[in-house]
Amino acid sequence: MKARKAKNKKMIWAGQTGLLLVILGICELLVRTETISSLYLPAPSQVFRELFKLFGDGEIWRHLYVTLAEFAVGYGLAAFGGLAVGMALVLIPWAEQFFRPYLSALMAIPKVTIVPLLALWLGIGITHKISIVFLFCFFTITVNTMTGIKQTADNHLKVAKVFEATRYQTIMKVILPSAAPTIFAGLRLSAATGLVGALFGEMLASKDGLGNILVKATSLYNTAQAFAIVALVTVVSVLIIALIDWLERSVFLKWKSS
Repeated sequence: MKARKAKNKKMIWAGQTGLLLVILGICELLVRTETISSLYLPAPSQVFRELFKLFGDGEIWRHLYVTLAEFAVGYGLAAFGGLAVGMALVLIPWAEQFFRPYLSALMAIPKVTIVPLLALWLGIGITHKISIVFLFCFFTITVNTMTGIKQTADNHLKVAKVFEATRYQTIMKVILPSAAPTIFAGLRLSAATGLVGALFGEMLASKDGLGNILVKATSLYNTAQAFAIVALVTVVSVLIIALIDWLERSVFLKWKSS
């Protein structure tokens, strides 16, 4: 059984790699035959050259560090706040009914309309970018936390009550393990949008970060460099989601086995 699963994983990985190579090959062919101008779609080889050039001079590392720092702080605050608020709204009997209209109203506000105001209130420094990441992530994590907690089976809660579990034990041993899949789904989704939020904030007003390089590249019609930054952000986003997946497997399976 394990051998079959391993074989299936290898086949899937080979298929995914093959499809990616075919897509890149088609793009390379279209540009080299001038079917599509490199001004609109750079050849993958041009994008790879730009990536090597960016990492070769070492300047990209500083910008990557700035973007990741903004994302890490904003996402961390959103994750902590979203989990805490989501749990409080569900576990405190009157809280959800009282605060639900305010939460819905805040969620309905378009984030892009708040960003210029944040620049006015907080300036264009790192605090501005952190607040944007927080806004892009907080509500998704909060709603998913609330949804996950509500999905806890009544039978599990009754068993915990029969065994005279304390409130803390019920939360840690029953409610959170039951809600973990939904919570981690929110964490994964908000991780991708949070990184986009950091990039968006840097594109609006910033002297550093990947968003700043992206703005410069597009203003100079350096499409290859712009695609290189997009590819880099995509890879970073995939790695962050993979880290969350690993955390889910290790933490959730630990809860599940206990």
